[in-house]
Amino acid sequence: MILTLSRRWSVGGFLTAAALTLPLFALVLQSLQPDQDAFQHLTNTVLNAYVANTVSLILLVCLGSLLLGLPSAWLVAMCRFPGQRVFQWAMLLPLAMPAYIVAYVYTDLLDYAGPIQRLLRDVAGFQGPMDYYFPPVRSLGGAAIMLSLVLFPYVFMLARTAFLEQASNLIQASRTLGCTPWQSFWRLSLPLARPAIAVGLSLVAMETLADFATVSYFAVNTLTTGVYDIWQGHGSMSSAARLSTLMLLGIAVLMFGERMARRRQQQFQKAEGKSADYGYTLTGWRALVATGYCTLLLFLSFILPALILLDYAVEYFDPDSLSQFWQYSANSLMVSALVAALTVVIALGLQFLARVSPRRWDRWPSRIAGFGYALPGTVLAIGILIPLTRADFAINDLAEAMGMGLPGLILSGSMVAIVFGYTVRFLAVALGSIESSFKRVSPSLDMAGATMGYGPAGVLRHIHLPLVRRGMLAAALIVFIEAMKELPAALLLKPIGFETLATYVYQFVSDEALELGALPALVIVLVGLLPVLYLNRSLEHVH
Repeated sequence: MILTLSRRWSVGGFLTAAALTLPLFALVLQSLQPDQDAFQHLTNTVLNAYVANTVSLILLVCLGSLLLGLPSAWLVAMCRFPGQRVFQWAMLLPLAMPAYIVAYVYTDLLDYAGPIQRLLRDVAGFQGPMDYYFPPVRSLGGAAIMLSLVLFPYVFMLARTAFLEQASNLIQASRTLGCTPWQSFWRLSLPLARPAIAVGLSLVAMETLADFATVSYFAVNTLTTGVYDIWQGHGSMSSAARLSTLMLLGIAVLMFGERMARRRQQQFQKAEGKSADYGYTLTGWRALVATGYCTLLLFLSFILPALILLDYAVEYFDPDSLSQFWQYSANSLMVSALVAALTVVIALGLQFLARVSPRRWDRWPSRIAGFGYALPGTVLAIGILIPLTRADFAINDLAEAMGMGLPGLILSGSMVAIVFGYTVRFLAVALGSIESSFKRVSPSLDMAGATMGYGPAGVLRHIHLPLVRRGMLAAALIVFIEAMKELPAALLLKPIGFETLATYVYQFVSDEALELGALPALVIVLVGLLPVLYLNRSLEHVH
């Protein structure tokens, strides 16, 4: 039974979706404004390099994530070896480690003055850099390796799930036909898991495209850094908007590929519909290789950077900096908590509208409102500031016409900008979590509520809220952590003099003094472990 909703629910849903997609439309309109000289200069000089570096970086990171995540996913899902149960959740830990922190740690280790090259010179007797070759860390390849180390869990997570969902009778049939474990993987498991792997690679590609701090630290010019440089360095909003539209085209292609892969994956799961209950027991040197590979991967991607951060935090602890640390922690806590609450409330309203409305078009607000998650932080920041700045000018003009004092930049120069930007950025996370909770609520309960005389608001309050509470809490938690870690949007949207833990740490990274900011960096990592643990609990229900 579908409840009868008044038109006000629909109007409210579409107005909310319009406000959340306003940055996208503002960005497109701004890109049409006349500023041909600046963009023409960009086209004639560095645009080709931006595009080439961006495409190359995405391809390299996808390849690296595939090479790291796919073998570990198959080993953990389909094989039994020492430590296998630990690696089921431990392989997700790198998601909690910001890529720019990993980049700084490995740069400090591998640079010419770092301990690795010093040891190499001492052992081999080299006198200077001309005596030997060492791959440059601060390069396109170096950035790709750093990003692969923190993004491969996307491939691991989805590929492992796909391997576990494959029907055990197919694997047993392959063994009966004489296939070795390698042949069974190559001919059966890998083709069946291909849609899930494609989804994982799409997520990796979008995260790579959105990365700003790592490529900026390694001086790799991509479209993301180009948007920032053109806007901040040359003061050309229209050129930055045009460059952002190029990124939007790339994002649209990635999202289309992800949707197609998900559709194929759903068809496969319907066809098989049975969790795998079969695995290979590894012994001897094979078990040693499997354990060693997973241990080495986890050590390089999470344990080593975390230990170095902990060592920095203890060795360079400065009591005089604690006041700043507490202040910026409070700023991050306040913004993240506010954004988490807003996204959950908005997502709840939009998903409730899509569930109970008899009008098919009422499903669209929940679908289009989450598009902001695909926008890189720098692109989103431009889309946010364009309408807010114009609204500020309109407010000041009105105040001046009325003979009142000028209020200044009360929207674009305040916390409104950063809260609005984060809400647009992370609403999709809340929408997905709450939608999953709604799907577990039987439609017969809606009918029972209507029979009891409840209207839409009564059904939402008395029936749906208690049943989707866990999904709301999960959504609030994940949004809170993502907001704590967000950097590019925070750099461009924060008010003057307002710092978050992420921007505070990035200042030290930019100055190549991460050891002084190790304590807030460690806090970001520790807080980031919470959604990783939540993901692990979700994956435990797959098998």
